[in-house]
Amino acid sequence: MKAAVWHGKRDVRVDEVPDPVLQQPTDALIRVTSTGLCGSDLHLYEVLGPFMTPGDILGHEPLGVVEEVGSEVTGIAPGDRVVVPFQIACGTCFMCRRGLQTQCETTQVRGQDSGAALFGYTKLYGSVPGAQAEYLRVPQAQYGPVKVPDGVPDDRYLYLSDVLPTAWQAVEQAAVPAGGSVAVLGLGPVGDMVCRVARFRGAGQVIGIDLVPDRLERAAARGVQTLDLEVHEDIAAAVRDLTAGRGPDAVIDAVGMEAHGGTGGAALQGLAGLLPSALAERMAGKAGVDRMAALYLAIDMVRRGGTIALSGLYGGMADPLPMLTLFDKQITLRMGQANVKHWVPEILPLLGEDDPLGVDDFATHHLPLERAPEAYDRFQLKETGKVVLRP
Repeated sequence: MKAAVWHGKRDVRVDEVPDPVLQQPTDALIRVTSTGLCGSDLHLYEVLGPFMTPGDILGHEPLGVVEEVGSEVTGIAPGDRVVVPFQIACGTCFMCRRGLQTQCETTQVRGQDSGAALFGYTKLYGSVPGAQAEYLRVPQAQYGPVKVPDGVPDDRYLYLSDVLPTAWQAVEQAAVPAGGSVAVLGLGPVGDMVCRVARFRGAGQVIGIDLVPDRLERAAARGVQTLDLEVHEDIAAAVRDLTAGRGPDAVIDAVGMEAHGGTGGAALQGLAGLLPSALAERMAGKAGVDRMAALYLAIDMVRRGGTIALSGLYGGMADPLPMLTLFDKQITLRMGQANVKHWVPEILPLLGEDDPLGVDDFATHHLPLERAPEAYDRFQLKETGKVVLRP
């Protein structure tokens, strides 16, 4: 089959690789019809290379048709149309029963001291072959895949794999009061969807911050107050001016480790990429740092007693935090990978004909899988929004 394969920093190719096969009685095989390109995939493209191995298949946002199931899979059958969450969870362990599927004790990657295994996402999360491919082996298929209706475009349900639950959880963690204010840092696909979810769930004021004109225009068209980082010299002051001088009730950081302006972190991330692979992996795993500009900005701008939610991915092990400010401002800080199956019951009813979150036109580009290398390059350069690949 064809698949998008990692070969090195900024080097993604579409290769012919062996077709997947069932390995466990809880496996299923899916013929992928659509698969998303995620902002967290760009971290593999750039800064998380020390944890990658040439030949790794990328991607973690699949929708497709069941081709084959193992003997212990009873909830889905060949011919069913399913969307697959990005994390691999059993549904029955201590963590899954508490709605913490990203901490699943059955699939935890204990050798890396990490949470649940993820599709297409480094040694840290199990090196499970990813979903930017024609076919996908789905472990724990007795629980993970979500059946969706036939007869509607893939985009209606594709984002249940990651973007929608990630945005939903971010807004939940931010604890935006009814009619309250929230600032969203970064208006890429996740930040864009965060704004939509926040407005849908009753936020009275949603402020979106970015420096890409297309992203700002897209958010403004859906009723978001937008601020351009390139225009405002002091963006935190500009946000306070819009929120009675005290700052928003909540800030959601949808940027993460590769924040614009984090020059020191960027230099150290680049240094790791120049080291021999084994040494680079040890350095990143023990002393890695992130570009912290977005998180520092969130801490600066949130009101006293407010909440910061991190949906952008951070991977550093030695990041400095302004603990005095966090303590003095009495800030609540929440974070973590989205627990997809926990949120599906709340989100699924919103994907009917009314489409209040605008999922049908959320993607800016649909490309054949063969153009994955171009898609990665353009997405990193911020020339696209959400990209959907079609195998």
